Amino acid sequence: MAAAASMVFFLAVALAAASNSDAALVEHTFVVSQVKLNRLCNDTLMTVVNGQFPGPAIEITEGDSVAVHIVNMSPYGLTIHWHGVLVQMNCWADGAGMITQCPIQPNNNFTYRFDVVGQEGTLWWHAHVASLRASIHGALIIRPRASLYPFPRPDKEIPIIIGEWWEMDLVQLDRRLRNGLLFDMPSAATINGKPGDLYNCSGAIKETNILSIEHGKKYLLRIVNAVLNSEYYLKIAGHKFTVVGADANYVKPYTTDVIAIAPGQTVDALLVASDAHNPGGRYYMVAKANQPPKPAIQISRFISRATVQYNNNGPESKQDDEEADPVTAPEMPDEHDQITSFYFHGNLTSLQLPHPVPVNVDERLFFALDSGSFCDEGGSLPCVKTTNMTIHRFRNMVGTINNISFQLPATTPLLQAHYYNKVSSIDTLRDMPDRAPRMFYFSETIEPTSKATSVRRLPYNATVEIVFQSPLLGDTFANPMHLHGYNFFVLAQGFGMYRPERDVKRYNLVDPPVRNTVQVPIFGWAAVRFVANNPGVWFLHCHYGHHSSSGMATTFLVENGPTLDMSLPPPPEDLPACSENYNTRLAYE
Repeated sequence: MAAAASMVFFLAVALAAASNSDAALVEHTFVVSQVKLNRLCNDTLMTVVNGQFPGPAIEITEGDSVAVHIVNMSPYGLTIHWHGVLVQMNCWADGAGMITQCPIQPNNNFTYRFDVVGQEGTLWWHAHVASLRASIHGALIIRPRASLYPFPRPDKEIPIIIGEWWEMDLVQLDRRLRNGLLFDMPSAATINGKPGDLYNCSGAIKETNILSIEHGKKYLLRIVNAVLNSEYYLKIAGHKFTVVGADANYVKPYTTDVIAIAPGQTVDALLVASDAHNPGGRYYMVAKANQPPKPAIQISRFISRATVQYNNNGPESKQDDEEADPVTAPEMPDEHDQITSFYFHGNLTSLQLPHPVPVNVDERLFFALDSGSFCDEGGSLPCVKTTNMTIHRFRNMVGTINNISFQLPATTPLLQAHYYNKVSSIDTLRDMPDRAPRMFYFSETIEPTSKATSVRRLPYNATVEIVFQSPLLGDTFANPMHLHGYNFFVLAQGFGMYRPERDVKRYNLVDPPVRNTVQVPIFGWAAVRFVANNPGVWFLHCHYGHHSSSGMATTFLVENGPTLDMSLPPPPEDLPACSENYNTRLAYE
């Protein structure tokens, strides 16, 4: 009966889409500039879009076309990435700096044009040069045609963007990360751009988020983790969520009192305002950073909170009332609790797959996610050598995949080099191997590594399976791995070393969650599968800023199919050209 009901619903959606097939063109103008914003009682010079932090939301209906006009008035070259948008047959619009295009130079303009087809839910957009995504980002909301949701229609939708407040220059931060100089910290966590009342300073008026809700109504929270460095736990005291979507893919409704969301991920969750016993009550919504245990570097207490206020008797009537009821706070998971994250991600299953999980695998890849070290002979921290035997005391620690630290090409974006058959001219080019050259050490020692522009070629329509393995020892992190231009089937996850003879039996080939960013557990692994049917050059990277900037990344070069409509089209005529002098040439997120 449930399967029949589901089929009837999706048939209704298809018929509604057919009867409302007049897709719209949604246009935005993003002016990128530097403005002074005040948080934590200080004026901080921030690079933002339209003077806003977070930036403006893009709201569209499935099937619409989008045109975003970028006016770069900042001092930095930059690109904008449409995180999770599949941009089918349109790799040129992906917005990955020096992968698909050169950065848009200061005092220059560029228009991104793409269609959004077959996707519904919450995604986001962000800068994809240097660490500028920490301040240049916003929600991208895709609604179904005829407003037909596969869950009770909400009375209101509320974006919740978890972010960080940095009081340092983000391009300088990226240079430090790129060279393996860790570890700088943000000054605060934020919800919708505000640190919340935990960060009050003397003499300043409290600035926090007040979310006004009414008893009995349903709210769709569109949650985005836009931070550089941490997975977050999100809770609202006295309330539960029903998770209905993740990374713009519907999931079977899952009820929980805590949401785990890694950098790059989005979660759609229904909140029912059901506090019948205290209709005027106030409750904290708390976002708390999850972090690895020692000996990993520990961040200071990193929490932001907003107030959820029942307002049946008038809007925000108790916000400044000193005699108002106290705000109830939730009991949060421990900051080192990794099990809650593991079970949250593992409990998600797909409501309906875009197509069946492919059974026959053409390419099997084992990607060891780790740290390596390199000797910077010309840098400020050179190698140390002895006379009896050469000893390299590597001072710079970088992220790696299969012991290769990714380096962006210096002058020509990979996609352009591929389109014009000049990939072989990139001096730093190197093939990404199937697996690590030395297996099973994973941070027992910090191995010497090399920097290279690693590329893995994939035939058109090949089924690819990747097992991501996080380090098992030492100073380590979980790893949110994001692939541009594709969604993954997330087949399984586990702790310890992946062993195919044991773990393949655990694969969910029936209703696995479909995501663009998979959280690879700390001290563990995750197995994913996708079909390489979108030609172009696609970036795969960890979405932690200190990992991606220092090289935990690679690229997939997906070849053309047999027909013209399965082949990469020519670049737009106004694609930005590279400059010899732009100061973020070698930087990405």
